[in-house]
Amino acid sequence: MRLVVGLGNPGARYMLTRHNIGALALARAAEQWAIPWNQVVGARWGRGCRGSAEVILATPVAWMNESGSVVAALLDSHGVSPQDLVEVHDDLALDLGRLRLKRQGGTGGHKGVLSLLTALGTDQFCRLKIGIGSPGPGEDPTEYVLSPFPQDVLPRIDVLLERAVSALDCLLGEGVEAAMNRFNARTTME
Repeated sequence: MRLVVGLGNPGARYMLTRHNIGALALARAAEQWAIPWNQVVGARWGRGCRGSAEVILATPVAWMNESGSVVAALLDSHGVSPQDLVEVHDDLALDLGRLRLKRQGGTGGHKGVLSLLTALGTDQFCRLKIGIGSPGPGEDPTEYVLSPFPQDVLPRIDVLLERAVSALDCLLGEGVEAAMNRFNARTTME
């Protein structure tokens, strides 16, 4: 069984912000894979199958920087080890539209990932980083990630979410190596 977690912030104000692209990708996967959501304290989650893989999709309803304890509780309650966790989050260091899968690693400056590393006590879990681009000169990074995508970019975001779901599908069906080889390649969203 795999637990796939999309990071974001709770509430309508943050729903369509750059920082919530991980949660948006999970919502798209749940819709495409016909996995219904359940609500429990701390998370929305759903269980289903993707091919022969049993999967739990989840989005913490905690603040991004406090999501680690929610993910740890989900792992524990479903009997899943951190090695079977796939975490999805936004990445300022990647151009808009780029995807990067990793087996393990550090935080890359992402406080949501730091929360996971701290709560789980390991970096041994997969990550799918979704590029949101970086702020312009003099623009506050916090304001940038907490702001919505501009209207003219929304069609590109739709394509990006489709690619993220395809990457997760590949990871679950063919393994992380195949997904890395296929989706870590540089692509353009123009």
